[in-house]
Amino acid sequence: MIDATPSREVADTVPDASGRVAPAVARLTPLGVAVLALLSEGDMHPYEMIRLMHLRRDDRLVTITNGTVYHTVARLERAGLIAEVGVDRNGNRPERTTYTQTDAGAAAVLEWVRRELPRVDHPVEFRVALAEAHGLDREEALALLHTRRTALAEAHAALVEGHRQARAKGVPEQYLLEIAREEALLQAELSWMDATLPRIADPDFAWGPDATPSERYLAQRKAARQ
Repeated sequence: MIDATPSREVADTVPDASGRVAPAVARLTPLGVAVLALLSEGDMHPYEMIRLMHLRRDDRLVTITNGTVYHTVARLERAGLIAEVGVDRNGNRPERTTYTQTDAGAAAVLEWVRRELPRVDHPVEFRVALAEAHGLDREEALALLHTRRTALAEAHAALVEGHRQARAKGVPEQYLLEIAREEALLQAELSWMDATLPRIADPDFAWGPDATPSERYLAQRKAARQ
């Protein structure tokens, strides 16, 4: 799981007049991206975000606690990536502040995905980037994933050769178990990419925002608001 310590969330600087978001992108964490991605679906308060992420099992990808989510929201607001749009109170419940994604926040998510999608050295970030890759144009996402596939193939080939040399030198297999596991994992990911990239390239493979929300999606949003 990720380290969601406050110092790593996002720089406390508002994007300048030119709209540059590079400093914020450089400090954005997977949880920050998850929050921004939720707000791309519509305005929400943090409690709804937390419930929706749990309903969708996003805790497979990032550590979700009330404290880390509320802290992340505050940091994103200070960075100008989200903005407060209202405060509501329902009965005896505490006030809930609703936030919206700013243009700078939308740009930051896409730039972060572009940065992390082709990388092979940030496995946690890659999983979140892959989950949000549909925000990119199909061709751009494919190009970035092909870059990742090339890097994975090179890493796999180097590992296979290193494993072979170690065995040739008589290194006992008990000391090579982790290498063998990593070799198998890389091969599995390469096989997955070889099966998945043609699917994404197929025009019949749905890509991009869905203009017609499914009943399941609407039911989740309703449940998260309660």
